[in-house]
Amino acid sequence: MAKNNYFNDIKAIKYEGPTSDNPLAFKYYNPKRKIGGKTMEQHLKFAVAYWHTFKGTGSDPFGGAVYDRPWDHGSDPMDIAHKTMDAAFEFMSKLGVNYWCFHDRDIAPEGASVKESQRNLEAVVDQAARLQKATGIQLLWGTANVFSHPRYTHGAATNPDPLVFAHAAAQVRRAMDATVALKGTGYVFWGGREGYVSLVNTNMKHEREQFARMLHYAVDYGKKIGFKGKFFIEPKPKEPSVHQYDFDSATVIGFLREFNLLDHFQINVEANHATLATHSFRHELQVASDAGLLGSLDINRGDMTVGWDTDQFPTDIYDAVWAMVIILKQKGLKHGGLNFDAKVRRGSFDAVDLFHAHIGGMDTFARGLVIAHAMLKEGAIDAFISERYKGYRSGMGRKIMAGKASLPQLEAYATRQGEPARISGRQELLENIVNEYILGGRAL
Repeated sequence: MAKNNYFNDIKAIKYEGPTSDNPLAFKYYNPKRKIGGKTMEQHLKFAVAYWHTFKGTGSDPFGGAVYDRPWDHGSDPMDIAHKTMDAAFEFMSKLGVNYWCFHDRDIAPEGASVKESQRNLEAVVDQAARLQKATGIQLLWGTANVFSHPRYTHGAATNPDPLVFAHAAAQVRRAMDATVALKGTGYVFWGGREGYVSLVNTNMKHEREQFARMLHYAVDYGKKIGFKGKFFIEPKPKEPSVHQYDFDSATVIGFLREFNLLDHFQINVEANHATLATHSFRHELQVASDAGLLGSLDINRGDMTVGWDTDQFPTDIYDAVWAMVIILKQKGLKHGGLNFDAKVRRGSFDAVDLFHAHIGGMDTFARGLVIAHAMLKEGAIDAFISERYKGYRSGMGRKIMAGKASLPQLEAYATRQGEPARISGRQELLENIVNEYILGGRAL
């Protein structure tokens, strides 16, 4: 088991039900409860984000670090890295999650050379492997931080300097090695600086081709080292570049198709990135799922009054319900899961706040799962949608979808039939029905 040094005053979090007033207990997340033939913990592959939860400092654009984490004390970066890993597995064990996610530089400090960075990472990966074996906690996915270091000011895979590209490739290689060593089922490309600030000094066509080349190199290397999981791209709009090449799900799908990568990649959709792209979380999930490419989720949320990526914990039940509707319809997430990628607020600096935040997010998605399953089982919304499009299942509508009509034929059809009747979309009725499940308790 992980060393029990940092959260001694907190017991393992248990399910106590919706009537419990214990803030350190689950009200809706009951891991063994079966929903549609699978347990909640099978449906809800919750993963703790190592970077925010254990390396976050509370800094924001207007102020520096405010957290005082006991595992982050000391002068030796490797000693701090090992203590942080112990704290992480103690926390995850007490919270009762089965998965975690990391960036390479979260878990091991950068060294003075490529080789030293490699040795640092390998040492901490060995520790993580032992802790995984002792606790049963698994790695969901890994990734490389190729955006924080000053060398990546102008991007990593999209940098105009081939030497910077090579440094990024070295990090990706070793982060993939770590992911395979820890038996992760996914590897994520998070394009933190893969975009441009100004077209006045940018060859966008060249940079996009560079990015695709890096992804192909990763696919080739994955085959070489026996990676059996899935590669993910996480759409990332606006921040920090003026324009990101992986702006939203639709942009990523077009990119993957253009560069012959569709067979190797799926999409990791983040809620806060969806809203920064001026979409809803549901929209981004639907676009990815409709393309057969929804592989994993980051289930944070953003503050709609703030223009940056606030990465707040998920408490919006509507987002949770629609996310779970889409996931259930596509029969789950094989290689991915529900990674929080969320951080407690700057003013929430006590260690117990980390538990409160995760408990709330897990309960929100557990309740969302129950509601989504009930809505799909009873079919009220889907039945209406099916009826609304029934005209395309026969007659001229069927010919249209089969590609067996033409513009002259359609003109002749419109001429014969005359003006179509207007049919209400019943949006308000359907929204009321959804509210009956969420607010009226139909899914309890």
